[in-house]
Amino acid sequence: MDTAADPGNSCALLASLVERLDVGIFAVDRSGTVALWNSFMALHSGKSSTDMLGQNLFAMFPELPRPWLEKKLESVFVLGNNAFTLWDLRPYLFRFANNRPITGGLAEMRQNVTFLPLRLSGGEVSLVCGTLFDYTDTAIAQDKLHDAIAALHREKDAQAQLIAKLETAQNQLLQSEKMASIGQLAAGVAHEINNPVGFVNSNLQTLKKYCQQMLQLITVYQGAETHIADVELRREISALTQAIDVDFVQEDLPELIKESEDGLVRIKKIVADLKDFSHVDQTDWQYADLNAGLDATLNVVWNEVKYKATVAKNYGVLPPVECLAAQLNQVFMNLIINAVQALDESKGMGTITLSTGHQDDWVWVEVQDNGLGMSEETRKRLFEPFFTTKPVGKGTGLGMSVSYNIVQKHHGRIEVDSVPGEGTRFRVWVPVKQALTVD
Repeated sequence: MDTAADPGNSCALLASLVERLDVGIFAVDRSGTVALWNSFMALHSGKSSTDMLGQNLFAMFPELPRPWLEKKLESVFVLGNNAFTLWDLRPYLFRFANNRPITGGLAEMRQNVTFLPLRLSGGEVSLVCGTLFDYTDTAIAQDKLHDAIAALHREKDAQAQLIAKLETAQNQLLQSEKMASIGQLAAGVAHEINNPVGFVNSNLQTLKKYCQQMLQLITVYQGAETHIADVELRREISALTQAIDVDFVQEDLPELIKESEDGLVRIKKIVADLKDFSHVDQTDWQYADLNAGLDATLNVVWNEVKYKATVAKNYGVLPPVECLAAQLNQVFMNLIINAVQALDESKGMGTITLSTGHQDDWVWVEVQDNGLGMSEETRKRLFEPFFTTKPVGKGTGLGMSVSYNIVQKHHGRIEVDSVPGEGTRFRVWVPVKQALTVD
């Protein structure tokens, strides 16, 4: 006998399949009487098919959202169309405990339920069949993904705040010409910023790992979607995927993390430049790389330079120089700021050229601009204390005087060449090694 054509065998096979599926299947008539209750429903509800068949669904489960469910069932009976509910809109229909072996967890199973009309003898709908799918794993994964994205946004905001604080500190540093306090201020800023940067960086790396794991999990889920035979289920999954825009999240999340990592690198670079500029751990005479000091100083004052001038560099190979590096950096800072302020803004972006060189037992550092230049009278009074050509409130007149004293302390000299309307060139000479006793 051909068993495939035997209706009895077909019914038995179908019944066996319904019992074995890892999906809840139940059916009720228009009065709410249960006509089908498979083993999944029995396992998770604690009520067997013997207990349920012939019983009123709402009497057996008084916790069900009866008004809503009755309306949903009635629409299927009347219209004869499928209906469904999604876990992210209505987390569950039946209060089944979540006892699956998954990391983390929710107290109750998250469920997608589809309601299908059944016409047993043709004509009107006789029964409504409900298929209940366990979406708890997906719900947990999505919750973790949402938490990770929210945490990433918080970290990104923290980066922006830290950068803003750092830029504010730099601006305050540039506004003050009290040279004796600059090193202490830079050291304090670097120390205070390093602490939050450390834990933010640690948290970001952990968050990056979590996000990669979540994205891998989602990719596996997406790959398994094509193996689902139920067309309606695939349609529901597709709708949910589009609703939360999974493709965009997968694309945008790594970019958000990359931007945050770039922000941390930027903060670390600025802090390192502040330390190099101030040389807070080097208060005595030591050998230093003046090229590196000039670069660090330029980075510290870059906020004052970048909108007004392009910077050209022409560095020579310099030997280590015995000096007070932090104090020489203060000289370089004054020269660069003066060069910026001397530019004629009506002519657009100016040019500042930084050059260094080595001659015999001396090294020199040069700052040249193509700005307004100075008159002979201004040049003669340039190093006088409190002399300034800036408007009231814009300068103290101490910057060049202090710079002159620092260079004198190093047994060096400052050369000045200036042509009105063409620009100014400052060249600082210092000996490679201090031949005399210094303070």
